[in-house]
Amino acid sequence: MLDREGPVPVYKQIAEEIHARIRSGELGPGEPVPSEAQLEIQYDIARTTARRVARELREQGLVYTVQGEGTFVGEPGTPRPDDQTPVYQRIAAGVRERILRGELAPNRRVPSEKDLMKQHGVAKATVRQAMEFLRKQGWVFTIPYRGTYVSPCDKWPQS
Repeated sequence: MLDREGPVPVYKQIAEEIHARIRSGELGPGEPVPSEAQLEIQYDIARTTARRVARELREQGLVYTVQGEGTFVGEPGTPRPDDQTPVYQRIAAGVRERILRGELAPNRRVPSEKDLMKQHGVAKATVRQAMEFLRKQGWVFTIPYRGTYVSPCDKWPQS
């Protein structure tokens, strides 16, 4: 339970909770810690406070951050479990599956950045990285100031 009125800043209290999870083994080396977006929701805090939590844990030498992938327990280079597909690739795979099932039709919009951020509990940069990944593969295309759309079937990758 956070003490929002006490002398210890909220970000330090949350960092201490995560530190306790690391000490107890609940979060092991290479495993992801909650994302900024997840911390925002779980603790009802601002994004800047969530960023301070990650910074605090990095300064303590408990975690490291890989841009677009997340923050992980340990020092940079700590091996991650083999099943740790980057978050942006998991988001991209989910959108691709919806396209293949016909839920997202060609020349129609994909869910908005805001919707995908909320659905996956991630930052805008992570969603943008997922869309860029899909764009490079040919699944989607973007029209500036209009949105991102499903590519016509003939543009989809052949696999």
